[in-house]
Amino acid sequence: MAKKNQPEQAQLEAELNFEEAMNQLEEIVSHLERGEVPLEQAIELFQQGMQLSQLCGRKLSQVERKIEMIVEEDGEAVKRPFHSPEEGDLLG
Repeated sequence: MAKKNQPEQAQLEAELNFEEAMNQLEEIVSHLERGEVPLEQAIELFQQGMQLSQLCGRKLSQVERKIEMIVEEDGEAVKRPFHSPEEGDLLG
């Protein structure tokens, strides 16, 4: 089974948003976990799942880079990267 080439991957990325890709990935995982598919189909589904997983990872990375908080600091607006609560206090 051939890997998807770059134009096909770019088209997939343009066509699916994060939620759609995650839904498709969850369906594939569920299908594989049931174990009711022939080996060749399971391999194809696994490859599709890996592509969707990578797509989701890329989309999350893009979002993380975009999320910024504007913080008032010494009279100037300063952009700081967003940190989750688990990573510690943003302001301190």
